Amino acid sequence: MSPAGDTVADAVGRALVRSGIDVVFGVVGSGNFAVTNAMVAAGARYVAARHEGGAATMADAHARMSGRVAAVSVHQGCGLTNALTGITEAAKSRTPLVVVTAEATSPRSNFSVDQFALAEAVGAVPIRVASAADAVAQTAAAVATARDDRRVVVLNLPLDVQTSAAAAGEVPAPGNRAAAPPEPAAVERLVQALTTARRPVFVAGRGSRGAGCRTALEDLADRCGALLATSAVAKGLFRGSDWDLDVSGGFATPLAAELIGGADLIVGWGCALNMWTMRHGRLIADDAVVVQVDVEADAIGAQRDVALGVVGDVRTVAEAATARLGEVRTGYRTPEVRTRIAGRGRWRDVPFEDAGEAGRIDPRALTIALDDLLPPERVVAVDSGNFMGYPSMFLDVPDEHGFCFTQAFQSVGLGLATAIGAALARPDRLPVAALGDGGALMGAAELETVVRLGLPMVVVVYDDAAYGAEVHHFGPGGHDLGTVRFPETDFAAIARGHGFEAVTVRGVDDLAGVAAWVAGRRTAPLLIDAKVAREEPSWWLEEAFRGH
Repeated sequence: MSPAGDTVADAVGRALVRSGIDVVFGVVGSGNFAVTNAMVAAGARYVAARHEGGAATMADAHARMSGRVAAVSVHQGCGLTNALTGITEAAKSRTPLVVVTAEATSPRSNFSVDQFALAEAVGAVPIRVASAADAVAQTAAAVATARDDRRVVVLNLPLDVQTSAAAAGEVPAPGNRAAAPPEPAAVERLVQALTTARRPVFVAGRGSRGAGCRTALEDLADRCGALLATSAVAKGLFRGSDWDLDVSGGFATPLAAELIGGADLIVGWGCALNMWTMRHGRLIADDAVVVQVDVEADAIGAQRDVALGVVGDVRTVAEAATARLGEVRTGYRTPEVRTRIAGRGRWRDVPFEDAGEAGRIDPRALTIALDDLLPPERVVAVDSGNFMGYPSMFLDVPDEHGFCFTQAFQSVGLGLATAIGAALARPDRLPVAALGDGGALMGAAELETVVRLGLPMVVVVYDDAAYGAEVHHFGPGGHDLGTVRFPETDFAAIARGHGFEAVTVRGVDDLAGVAAWVAGRRTAPLLIDAKVAREEPSWWLEEAFRGH
């Protein structure tokens, strides 16, 4: 029931929390002030960002790493448009997120835009609280849609409705929609494929990050002799397994690419098997059988043709297949393969010629040194750019909850906000934000947020004083690069101005300051201003441009 004197804004805020949302990120203006305060009064934690785009990305990362629906609260019109890039990333990633936005009532308002159309345009689900009578029900439906369908929901709160007197209404108890069991015939065909395969490989994606999925997949792989790989967003899922190939696709090690390319059966588990994960299909042998397991029927075969699709939850399907599988098979798991994975299974095991220049460190040498210096219990967030392969693949993470990869929209500038949201979801781990110089400057407003929240974060800026991807893509063609090169920036000074400790790194010896910070009290976050070599492209770069 709504207390006497409550407005719709009060009722909506309380209903969001009672529906299961316990954290809200945002920038508060006049239009979302009341509903945000109502959420806080009902028990939610409010995290203030310095830009709505940062707030949306923080909420996205928090939902990914916590497994719970998060919320972002924004002002009508410009607050929503400021947040759109982060909202688009979350929508493309199927993050369960509720965007609570005020909505201008008058079409003559400066804040008036078609917020329904904006939400639909970026793949989100728009819902409007049209009256006091349906406010609580619509709010509960928004959270349920976000949770059960893994969607971003934009919940529009018209200003005139917000101030109306709240109507009586009960919030349904939050609960999860039960997944339908897989068809037995489809599971049987999967078992037959596993039984006949001589070199099976499992590629686990976003849908494999749920509770019990690793155990279920490893049990099945143990019985059929499959090697284990992940898409980038599930990096770390099989960490510690002797048969872990790490990430498939553009980030794959030479050994992983060879072994995946040699598979006669590839099973994508909650994985789209898209151009990034399969290198535009080049990792799939001509005679390989491709199977896809996904909870959504529409996802089966959406990226490529498959021989078999199994609709169902990853854990449920894997457990059902294990129960039906016969004798244990060696499959791909020979002593030779085990030895090769142990010796060359990580990028740091691959020899390289140091490309360091005068006053600039090779990003591989930098990242390997940081991997050794920083505590292993970490959560790594990576921005977009030429540099991104180095922290993504040379920094180990303890499990799938140690890597937060907001790259579905490939936007530069989301990395720092991603790290903040991930850090708040996993306060037990050291947060590491890996940024390029372009992304660091785009997201610099949130440096203050890191300090204000007291996060013991390490921010690594891979500074090549350029938009490196464009330099290396267009430079060989003789194009003028004046539009994508910049003067060197003193990121260490910027960070100190916000209250960080900071070190400038031009060689491995300069990392002594990082070691001292790790060994110390860590009362302030640390920014590493790494001046990295400019002349060599990241190995994955051309793969990325094939997808443009």
